[in-house]
Amino acid sequence: MSDDQLDRVFAALADTTRRAILARLADGEATVGQLAEPFAMSLPAVSKHLKVLERAGLITRGRDAQWRPCRLDAAPLAAATGWLERYRVFWDGRFDRLDEHLHRLQRKESDS
Repeated sequence: MSDDQLDRVFAALADTTRRAILARLADGEATVGQLAEPFAMSLPAVSKHLKVLERAGLITRGRDAQWRPCRLDAAPLAAATGWLERYRVFWDGRFDRLDEHLHRLQRKESDS
């Protein structure tokens, strides 16, 4: 995934409303009206959020007569998770070393 695409994914995920929309789409496709129901905002405002998610590659829109159902596309989430995973491994290593250090200190105190 390119840096620009990764930037778009993280920018899309930075918003609470967009994360809620993705959570809803994880249960299955939905129309704009269905996605807008839980929010106190206009349909055009929800559509703007959907455009951000679509540009990030996180959703796709189908065409079913006059309806344009939205669907989750999890592939960009997997790429973002892969990027984050490198740092989780880094921090796990740091915490393991800290844990070892604390155990050594405790042994020294108990030996004293």
